[in-house]
Amino acid sequence: MKKTLLSFFGITAIIMLNACNSRKKGKSDIEVIFTPDTLNVGYTYWWPESGPFIGECSTELSLVFRGIVTELDEPTEEAGPLYTSQNGIIRIEQVYKIKDLGTNKYTNQNYFKSDCFNGLDLKIGDAVLVTCYDYEEDYTIPGNKSILKISGIEDSIITSIKKFIDKDQNPIKIRKDLKTWKKHKLDIALEKQIHCKKEMLKNN
Repeated sequence: MKKTLLSFFGITAIIMLNACNSRKKGKSDIEVIFTPDTLNVGYTYWWPESGPFIGECSTELSLVFRGIVTELDEPTEEAGPLYTSQNGIIRIEQVYKIKDLGTNKYTNQNYFKSDCFNGLDLKIGDAVLVTCYDYEEDYTIPGNKSILKISGIEDSIITSIKKFIDKDQNPIKIRKDLKTWKKHKLDIALEKQIHCKKEMLKNN
């Protein structure tokens, strides 16, 4: 009887373990073994939009990750009259999207550095969601709404951005998240993307 029970529980445990391991992973479930290197990303300060929802109908995201602000320099006028430069470093905790840019592709760097931090009201230790694009075959960040302060891994915008990526950046799939993005003043940008996508589907 004991052998039968042990056998039953053993089989049950194996089945449950396999079920957990076979859970379907989304495109945003990326496993990265980080290197102690730094990814330097340029600031496209002249772009009129920033954040995860830009362009007429969802410009493809190139690099999306969650991280922790580890360094913030003082703002400087190094960029001349173009913009106020402020260098900052973010330790990358989890990557959700990587677009292969060929020779300039992301190679598992653990740190992100850019000079786009001026005016973002961030401090060392803040958790952030970062959304980057590509420009001239290299990663770039348009600043402002492309570095969003979050409460942590359980923040609702993490769930939303993961779903957005998993659904091939189809904004209709996250239309119920408008209130979530409104907190970051990105609901109007998302609504614009939803409208554009609906028009595209209507015309196909």
